[in-house]
Amino acid sequence: MIIAVASGKGGTGKTTIAVGLALSLENVQFLDCDVEEPNAHIFLKPEITHTEWVNIPVPKVNEVRCTYCGKCAEICVYNAIAVIKETVLLFSELCHGCGGCSLLCPENAIEEVGRPIGVLQKGKSGSISFTHGKLNLGEALAVPLVRAVKRASLETHPNNNQFTSNNGITIIDVPPGTSCPVIESVKGSDFCLLATEPTPFGLNDLILAVETLRKLKIPFGVVINRADVGDKKVDEYCQDEKIPILMRIPMDRDIAIAYSKGIPVIEAKPAYKGEFINLYSRIEDLTPD
Repeated sequence: MIIAVASGKGGTGKTTIAVGLALSLENVQFLDCDVEEPNAHIFLKPEITHTEWVNIPVPKVNEVRCTYCGKCAEICVYNAIAVIKETVLLFSELCHGCGGCSLLCPENAIEEVGRPIGVLQKGKSGSISFTHGKLNLGEALAVPLVRAVKRASLETHPNNNQFTSNNGITIIDVPPGTSCPVIESVKGSDFCLLATEPTPFGLNDLILAVETLRKLKIPFGVVINRADVGDKKVDEYCQDEKIPILMRIPMDRDIAIAYSKGIPVIEAKPAYKGEFINLYSRIEDLTPD
């Protein structure tokens, strides 16, 4: 089973929930797909055994063959190539690696070379298999690195190219929000946990996340963090929309202090291990066979 843990906004406890769930179960692999700001390793403390660069293909022009026809610039919707008189300007940071320029070049004057966008690391944290990606500072393209993290740990279904779990349980720590990296991270999941908080901002971004998952047709439920602060509007929204609330975590100073020290919630409060095991049981009940 693949369980994604997502949130409409940052700071709702998404990583706390993902790590707590991983540490409470057996036969787990953990994927931190929040490649712009990965932090699950702070709590899981894995021993990294494999590191590799992740590249995207960018064009390299052979100016001996090039006739400066400008077809490469015409096809590039991201303006990563410009042809000025007898000069080809390449802006590799804008390139999305689609390969259209090399495919359509009539002189075969364009080849593709790899440009590193980040690093992928794999390791072990006790019995947990761990994989995460770290996007280069200032890099805009997170999706190829998210895809690389998933490919490194998941199988691809031969009929639809959807990711499937090799065996056991896969937990994916998803980036916050509803942008393209989020879509890539949750795609192919069997279930998605949405972490939220009972505040106006929490409700607003929960609604956006719910709309996204409904379009993706992924079953989901809600975990309310800091559940005893704020108001009841998140509860009312979930009730009206028939969204199951699977777990509540109260505001707890001890949990906050432990988090600041990189200590998982089930180490600070061992009783929560049973809560996370119950959470997984409820996910199983809600997941179609």
